[in-house]
Amino acid sequence: MSMYWILFIGIAVASYLVQSNLKRKFEVYSRQPCPYSGKEVAEMMLRAHGIYDVRVISTSGRLTDHYNPTDKTVNLSEDVYASYSVAAAAVAAHECGHAVQHACAYGPLKMRSALVPAVSFASSWMQWILLIGIFTIQTFPQIMLGGIILFAMTTLFSFITLPVEINASMRATRWLRQADIVSPSSYPMAVDALRSAAYTYVVAALSSLATLVYYVSIFLGRRD
Repeated sequence: MSMYWILFIGIAVASYLVQSNLKRKFEVYSRQPCPYSGKEVAEMMLRAHGIYDVRVISTSGRLTDHYNPTDKTVNLSEDVYASYSVAAAAVAAHECGHAVQHACAYGPLKMRSALVPAVSFASSWMQWILLIGIFTIQTFPQIMLGGIILFAMTTLFSFITLPVEINASMRATRWLRQADIVSPSSYPMAVDALRSAAYTYVVAALSSLATLVYYVSIFLGRRD
């Protein structure tokens, strides 16, 4: 099992470094001026793609930016919504990238949306089931297997999320360049900010996979 602990520690360190790097870069790029606010960037990108039925609204908190396909809203955190910075422009464009995906029925986004109810259920129960399964693995291994299946669903969701997020960032950076939203000197900063954010999803997916493999190894080794 020592190999798994080394792997977990490695992923934990990588996650910390990625998060720290992301925070540092966004702090720097939040001080780089942009002629448009996050709200204005979002509205401009939606209109440029012929999308008029999506609202851009402000939401409380930090790093709460998201696109809600259910009510068709681009939700921007307060810091992004009213900020005239390169970082805000990049985040706003990224979230609108999801709205564009929704409008053109992007396959991975449809798949991820379809999995949301199941993943929500799995996330609520899997830790309890896995915990009970570990203690009862010799007598009722089916409980552990059920927990592993639920965890596998969340792992699958993490990997489906990768192309969704990467594609949204690609759409965002391409439009930012074409529309001249940021200056040529600031454009690489917007690209770098979104690339750094994408790394967090990669680390999260790998962490989920490593944890799944760990639980599977416990299940398979129950007779040792």
